[in-house]
Amino acid sequence: MRVLKILDNLKICIVDLEVVVEEGNLNAHALCAVSEDNVIPLSTPDGKLILMNANNAIILERS
Repeated sequence: MRVLKILDNLKICIVDLEVVVEEGNLNAHALCAVSEDNVIPLSTPDGKLILMNANNAIILERS
């Protein structure tokens, strides 16, 4: 394994993520990368790690 590039414009954080399921809405903590107005999950709501994929980005809603 080797590092190809260091992405210094990303922050790693833990977010409280709301997930819509058949039973209703559930909240769970998830490890995420944050870039400008996008949040990219790095783990599933049950804690399993996933590969970073920009297609999974969630647009951050600012109030």
